[in-house]
Amino acid sequence: MLILLPPSEGKADAGAGRRLDLSRLSLPELTAAREEILAALVTLSGDEEAALAALGLGAGQRGELRRNVRLREAACAPAGRIYTGVLYAALDLASLPPAAQRAAGRQVLVASGLWGAVRLTDRIPPYRCPIGARLPGVGALSTWWRRALPAAMAGAAGDGPVLDLRSGAYAATWTPRDVAAARTVTVRVLHERDVDGVPVRSVVSHFNKATKGRLVRDLLLSGARPRTADALVQALRDLKYPVLEQPAPAGRPRQVDVVVTEL
Repeated sequence: MLILLPPSEGKADAGAGRRLDLSRLSLPELTAAREEILAALVTLSGDEEAALAALGLGAGQRGELRRNVRLREAACAPAGRIYTGVLYAALDLASLPPAAQRAAGRQVLVASGLWGAVRLTDRIPPYRCPIGARLPGVGALSTWWRRALPAAMAGAAGDGPVLDLRSGAYAATWTPRDVAAARTVTVRVLHERDVDGVPVRSVVSHFNKATKGRLVRDLLLSGARPRTADALVQALRDLKYPVLEQPAPAGRPRQVDVVVTEL
């Protein structure tokens, strides 16, 4: 099973770890693409006004640019420690027992505007590079990764099921097709509440991330090893998640809704 997660804008400081070595990251076929984006990001971040606009940052976030400028010299830490957003707080990787942590290292890939995708054990520095950015000489990162990612992601997925929890912009960089699509399950989180005696369901944002973090944590703790998409959906149900399947066009990933009543 392969689990795909979005990154988080929030990043922890890396401390005093070793410097970035692109050759040591997972999916080495992406090294050349990563190098071009890294070079463009470092150069752009030296021009603060242009960088703020290109990266969609506010004036109070200039510190993010100064951190970008030093990416090649910055200390690194495992990606599982660098990402600190709502999803990763709910996943709480550090508190998982060793077997579940090892499973996370094997099974989870985190999408990234800068790296394409990394495993939780890959050592990276904190950075700011959203998938919606446009970099000089590179262009729109979403378009760049749509060209570079497919072969690497297909290889990482192998012939097992894929649980795709990425947000829309990151999901667009690689969409499994045909046979791979039949093995892929995408998840939407719906909040069900009672309105005048009628159950009403709506898409949530902030708590969508927390639910996905808890879902991945529960899967890892369960030791589930589904070999098919059907078995993956059943594993979620076995964990007491209310799962509703939605119609999907032929050749596209399966979509399920996970319904929660408490946020």
